[in-house]
Amino acid sequence: MSEDKPTQAQAELLLRVYDLRREARLRAGRDWYANNFAPKTMQEMQHLVPPGSDENAYLRMVVSYWETVCALLNHGLLHEDLFFETTGEQYMVWVRVEPIIADLRKMFSRHSFYHLETAAKRYEKWWEKREPGHVQRMRQFVATPQAMQGQQPPQER
Repeated sequence: MSEDKPTQAQAELLLRVYDLRREARLRAGRDWYANNFAPKTMQEMQHLVPPGSDENAYLRMVVSYWETVCALLNHGLLHEDLFFETTGEQYMVWVRVEPIIADLRKMFSRHSFYHLETAAKRYEKWWEKREPGHVQRMRQFVATPQAMQGQQPPQER
């Protein structure tokens, strides 16, 4: 745990970030992503999210939401301990997109998903410091929709 305490502004921003997750279309996108998105290749991704489809809109909505939230974290606007103690979905989003990140960066920008990746690495270090082995269990748990269905997440404390 870090020595510094979250500020009132950081707490309020975290609550606002949480509140935005409840927006109906984003909630539907998050549900779709968690239950369906785990491509291992660009071909699989293109099949899952064809241009113009609701699935394509869900993917863009979910990853851009978490990229933005992770940018807030990486720029120090969100308190790391408070964020990681209360949020883990961003890590699942990263683990699911990671197998195709090189191809996505070739298609779009070498900076695509920079904040999501940076936050994921921070999250892994944060957990390993507190509970060695947790990251490996969490990665296995969030890697595929099938792995998450009907299972309990790894103990967090």
